[in-house]
Amino acid sequence: MFAVVVAAAALGWGAVPASAHNNAVGSSPASDAMVTEQPGLFSITTSDLILDLGGTGSGTAMIVTGPASAPLFYGDGCATVSGATIETAAQLGAAGQYTVIWQTVSTDGHSISAKFTFDWKPAPGQSLADGAATAPSCGTETDDATAEATADATATADAGASAASDSPLSAVAWIGGALGAVLLAVAVTLLVLRHKRRR
Repeated sequence: MFAVVVAAAALGWGAVPASAHNNAVGSSPASDAMVTEQPGLFSITTSDLILDLGGTGSGTAMIVTGPASAPLFYGDGCATVSGATIETAAQLGAAGQYTVIWQTVSTDGHSISAKFTFDWKPAPGQSLADGAATAPSCGTETDDATAEATADATATADAGASAASDSPLSAVAWIGGALGAVLLAVAVTLLVLRHKRRR
């Protein structure tokens, strides 16, 4: 991480004003909305372009979890980038309040993350997903035995579950695991581009 800080300083990132960072300007479903039909796709639109490095270690991810009364995870955690928008596919389960947790990297190299909630009240005839007891990690499959063990542990650890729901990234610490490498890659890319401009 020290190397990332040094590279960022060398590229003058410290001079970038806070106002230059992306921020969320819209979502689908909308925050606090009442949803009655499966959305299929969940998205966040930000105020500027998002850095698209591609791959599962890109620093961009989205997780859909709920209902709040007995949270499970839906979708594979993978997210695609399109301009200023990131999106993921997922099918919802039982009715209740759901949370979408997201993280991405803005074009200035800064990681941005947040969460929003909405209420799911499926209309008759809606197909419901089973959900998983453990947070998905994009590119890997959930181990059923691990999921079952985690579900049992979660049922007897209400305090821990409550603390996790209060933090946007606590349930998805894996998202930031590769962030140092992502920022280092960004720093190297910008350094190469500056070198090319000078030539």
